[in-house]
Amino acid sequence: MEIPQSRRKKPLLSFEKINPPQLLVIGFGLIILLGTFLLTLPIATADGNGLPFVDALFTATSATCVTGLVVVDTGTAFTTFGQLTILSMIQIGGLGFMTVATLFTILLGRKISLRQRLLIQESMNQISLEGMVRLVKNVLLFTLLFEAIGAIILTIRWSFDTNWQHAMYMGIFHSISSFNNAGFDVIGGFKSMTGYVSDPIVNIALMLLVIAGGIGFIVIAELMQFQRRRKLSLHTKVVLSSSAFLIFFGALVILAIEFNNPKTMAPLGWDGKILSAFFQSVVARTEGMNSLPVGDMHQSSLFLIIILMFIGASPGSTGGGIKTTTFVTLLGAVWSMIRGEGDVVFFKQRIESEKVYKALTITMAAVFLVLGVTMVLCITESGDFLTILFETTSAFGTVGMSMGLTPHLTTFGKILLSLVMFAGRVGPLTVAFALSWDRRKKHFRYSEGKIIIG
Repeated sequence: MEIPQSRRKKPLLSFEKINPPQLLVIGFGLIILLGTFLLTLPIATADGNGLPFVDALFTATSATCVTGLVVVDTGTAFTTFGQLTILSMIQIGGLGFMTVATLFTILLGRKISLRQRLLIQESMNQISLEGMVRLVKNVLLFTLLFEAIGAIILTIRWSFDTNWQHAMYMGIFHSISSFNNAGFDVIGGFKSMTGYVSDPIVNIALMLLVIAGGIGFIVIAELMQFQRRRKLSLHTKVVLSSSAFLIFFGALVILAIEFNNPKTMAPLGWDGKILSAFFQSVVARTEGMNSLPVGDMHQSSLFLIIILMFIGASPGSTGGGIKTTTFVTLLGAVWSMIRGEGDVVFFKQRIESEKVYKALTITMAAVFLVLGVTMVLCITESGDFLTILFETTSAFGTVGMSMGLTPHLTTFGKILLSLVMFAGRVGPLTVAFALSWDRRKKHFRYSEGKIIIG
């Protein structure tokens, strides 16, 4: 007897019913699981034993979420296969798996469906569906262009220190890692770029790569077309002005605080002091490489870096954090309230109230996540409050800068920070939307009530 169509059981998982935030979460999760499996293989590690599962999961999450926090030294613990596996996850994680999937669809000659365009819009944090395929092509073009230029410059510089093959490998690895704001390095010994603290070529090349990857692909596209269009959008103006302010402000404060610190800047000349101040300011918001020993910096400098890591990069970029535009929108809302104005205005343009609410929601969700995880880790881990807050904020901002606690985390701490990195890369709101069952708008409004504020 044939079962009627209406009574047949429906599959437990229907991809047609999965919304874009859920698919993004699932996609990143699958990439992390694949990377975890590859890093547990004996061929991935120098000792031939493979990474333990939790360490592999942490490393794969850190690479896919372009963070840079590590529990083992990337330069010495992994074979070339292991390092290339990490580099592949960095590239996919930085571009976004939907961008990579769209590339393969285009190469196969297939049309991009509306559903795919919606996923690209969600993953790239764009406002409209217009030009999604063109955006993907530009993202790939800009990525290859910047990474190639960076790799060539770094290869030439490091060819003076080692043979051409190793110099090229280091140039390619660090160029991809820097542009994608990942913070992984293969220098070895957890030294990062401390050996090149006064090297102008290495510092400037890496900073430019980090800045280019952190301002967002939409901003890069507008800058490329500026000579023809002679016009910048409000988004690009806000991103460029806020990024420049944060870089210079952070550099000046770090320079002033660390100037006479015998463990950081005191032994350096003026060129080393200025380069290291700007380098730390640039990488603090998006990428985890460091040219100064982070653990030896003054607490006030570390607290400033925590703030910069929390703010993070810009929307549609390879970086994390609450994003520069979110931070600036909140500052604008505070300023407009102080002045008694009803609108948030930038460059003589008004920001809609829905964007202000979204900025507030993202910031409060991030605050609760960072503080909640920090409180839990203060119970489970052996570290002082500032160190734990630093590592947690670094994980959320997908920065990767560390005070040295990460390699000594417990199994629970590694899993918890892996979840924080995942939320930081995908976005707190995306994770919340993916986990929510019902986001339908109500067709009614409650009566207005009175409450005293302040």
